[in-house]
Amino acid sequence: MRTIPMVLFGLLAGAGVGAQAPAAPPPAAPAAAPAPSLPAPPANFQYSSEGRRDPFLDLVNRGTDMRGGNASATRPDGVPGLETNALVVRGIMQSRGGWLAMVAGADGKVYTVRAGDKLFDGVIRTITAQAVVILQEVNDPLSLEKQREVRKFFRGGEEVK
Repeated sequence: MRTIPMVLFGLLAGAGVGAQAPAAPPPAAPAAAPAPSLPAPPANFQYSSEGRRDPFLDLVNRGTDMRGGNASATRPDGVPGLETNALVVRGIMQSRGGWLAMVAGADGKVYTVRAGDKLFDGVIRTITAQAVVILQEVNDPLSLEKQREVRKFFRGGEEVK
């Protein structure tokens, strides 16, 4: 009977010798260093572009009003507020004085226009049986052309020249 406790003691002691020590806990992560504070501009600071592009200007909304306001807030109602890109030709008809076109704007309203009517970014040059020709003012400072001719077809898409 004494052999059983001795055998168990020998097994337990042998297991303890070959066993590895429990892993030490990982070292604590160093505390995050506080972000350096950026210097504040002086109270009387004002950026002067002196003919260069303003690097603080948002390039995504370059086609909108450059003064930082919303372009739709300064847009007039009716035909003078229609943009060429948002204009869709709904119909073309002939009257005594020439051709008329029914166009829809981004607001979904339909307007009747004639040749010579002013739009927000252009002028309706002519109206034919198939299309409305618009002389659009290009408002991109990087473009060499200041005007382009856009044809909005009654049946189909759009052609830009």
